[in-house]
Amino acid sequence: MTLSTIPAARRPLANGGQPPPKAVDRPAVEPLEPTPAFLAELAEQSTRLESATPEEIIAWASERYAPYLTMATAFGPEGCVILSMLAKIAPETYVFNLDTGYQFQQTLDLRNRIAEKYGIEVAMLQPELTVPEYEALHHGPLYKTNPTQCCFDRKIRVLRQAVVGQHAWMSGIRRDQSADRARAPIVGWDEKFRLVKISPLANWTKQEVWKRITDEAVPYNPLHDQGYPSVGCWPCTRAVLEGETDERAGRWSGTAKTECGLHTLTEQDGSGI
Repeated sequence: MTLSTIPAARRPLANGGQPPPKAVDRPAVEPLEPTPAFLAELAEQSTRLESATPEEIIAWASERYAPYLTMATAFGPEGCVILSMLAKIAPETYVFNLDTGYQFQQTLDLRNRIAEKYGIEVAMLQPELTVPEYEALHHGPLYKTNPTQCCFDRKIRVLRQAVVGQHAWMSGIRRDQSADRARAPIVGWDEKFRLVKISPLANWTKQEVWKRITDEAVPYNPLHDQGYPSVGCWPCTRAVLEGETDERAGRWSGTAKTECGLHTLTEQDGSGI
């Protein structure tokens, strides 16, 4: 067993054993309501920002929603680029990672490299049950029999708790990544999480992302140099094969599953809700 395949529950914490940073204290605020007028405002802003740079989009998001603006990152190339921008524009933004317990060691190490370069310490938010507890509950690894439920329990549930009290969240999705993401607006209403969703890189290409990484020496996951264009949990991620053009072909290989559920319009959780 290589280091990259050791379950996270058996590894030291990425931050050297210290508890993850907590969100800044904020005064209580009422949740946003998607009234017709508010949705129209979001659509108008999204159209206006189509020609804006990612930096301009982030600056607008911070001005409009801070301190009730947050960001979730899986430390993909896009997320790392946004973190490099946040460091200059809104470094106080609360950023978190959904630490399922199944992440590659390289991903956990990248968190520390980001913190060293940009001073942004990403909070590692974990499910209530550890990996051993979760697998014992389900009589073995659930990712083998019901990966959709596993994603729901160890990612969706955690995110829903993380964004309580927030008004908006940023993601690193691009429209050219998949059919599910092709219609993603720059700014829109996320009905699943009841938040404004802002995607600063929605209309960027993979080439633009990597050019920024190269030009500015943005830290990135070394697995990308080993045939992993998209990195998720180690049990459900493989390197892409020769001839595979879909950059997410290595995720949940051999199944019809293509998304964890964070960025889909409907529930993909296997829970019946």
